[in-house]
Amino acid sequence: MKFNISYPITGQQKSIEVDDEKKVAIFYDKRMGAEVPADTLGDEFKGYVLKITGGNDRDGFPMMQGVMAKGRVRLLLDKRHKCYRPRRSGERKRKSVRGCIVGQDIKALAVVIVKKGEQDIAGITTETVPRRLGPKRANHIRKLYNLQKKDDVRRYVVRRTVQKEGKKPHVKAPRIQRLVTAERLRRKRLYRKNRLEKVKRNAEAAEAYVHLRNEWRKAQKAKAEAAHAQALEAKGAQTTTTKTAQTTIPTKGQQAAAAKGAQATQGKGQAAAPAKGAQAPAQAPAKGAQGKAAPAPAPAPAKGTQAAPAKAAPAPAQKGGKK
Repeated sequence: MKFNISYPITGQQKSIEVDDEKKVAIFYDKRMGAEVPADTLGDEFKGYVLKITGGNDRDGFPMMQGVMAKGRVRLLLDKRHKCYRPRRSGERKRKSVRGCIVGQDIKALAVVIVKKGEQDIAGITTETVPRRLGPKRANHIRKLYNLQKKDDVRRYVVRRTVQKEGKKPHVKAPRIQRLVTAERLRRKRLYRKNRLEKVKRNAEAAEAYVHLRNEWRKAQKAKAEAAHAQALEAKGAQTTTTKTAQTTIPTKGQQAAAAKGAQATQGKGQAAAPAKGAQAPAQAPAKGAQGKAAPAPAPAPAKGTQAAPAKAAPAPAQKGGKK
C-alpha cells in the first residue's frame, strides 16, 4: 500500500511504499477521519499519529466520505456531492465510488500527521517550505502572527517579488479583506447618520400626511353634512307644497274601474240625446254681445205631430166702416 503523508506545519509531503501486510493491517476497517498510531510502519514513525483523509482503490475510484461500505458502489451524484463535477446546469449522473472504510483493495491512502513523534522524518519534518501566498483576511493574519486587535495588520502581509524578462521586478501583496480603518469607521458613522435622518424624515412625512388626510376627511364630512342638510330642507319645502294640491295617484285597478265608469256614463249620455231631426237647443249669446239677447225660438214639434196655428193678428179698423 502506498501512503501519501503530509505535514501542514512545514508544508511538506512525501510518499512511501509499504508492502508488508502486517504493518498495514492496523489501518484496515478504519474509516475516513479516524486517527491511527503509525508505530507499526517503522521505527522512524514511532510516536506519530496519522489521520486518514482519503484514498483510491486499485482501479482508481476515490473514497467518498459518508458511504458506509467496504467496497465500490454506484451512486446518483449531482453538484452537491464530492467525486463528481457536472458539466451542465442541473446535471446528475450515476458514478462508481469507493466506500469510506479502508480495506485490502485500497491501493493508495492519504494521511496527515496529527501528532509528531520522537524522531524527524526526512523530507517531511526536517525542512520548511515558505508559503507563496499568505492570508488575506485581517483576522487570519492576526491569527497567523498572534497579533492583538490594536496592531496594524498591514505591516504583516506576505509580499512576494515578481520578476519577468525585460521588465523591472515589482512586489505584489494581497488586498486585506475586512480591514477596519479610520476611513471605514467614518463611513460607517456617516451611513448610520444618514439612515437615522432618513427614518426621521419618513416619520415626519408620515405625520404630515396623516394630518393632511384628517383635515381632508373633516372637510369632506362637513361638505357632505351641508349637502345633506340642504337636501333635507329642499325636500321638506317640496313636501309642504305638494300636500296642498296633492292628488292621489290611482292604482291600475282604480284606473281600470274609472275607465269602465266613464264608458258607462258616455253610453247613458248617448241614449238621452235628442232624436234625429230634432232641433238643437239654442246657444246662449256670446259674452260681451251688445244689446239684449233675442228670445229663444220655440222648440220644434216632434216628428208626426202638427204644429199649433199661430194667433191671428187683429184686423185693422176701416175708415168709415160700420161700427
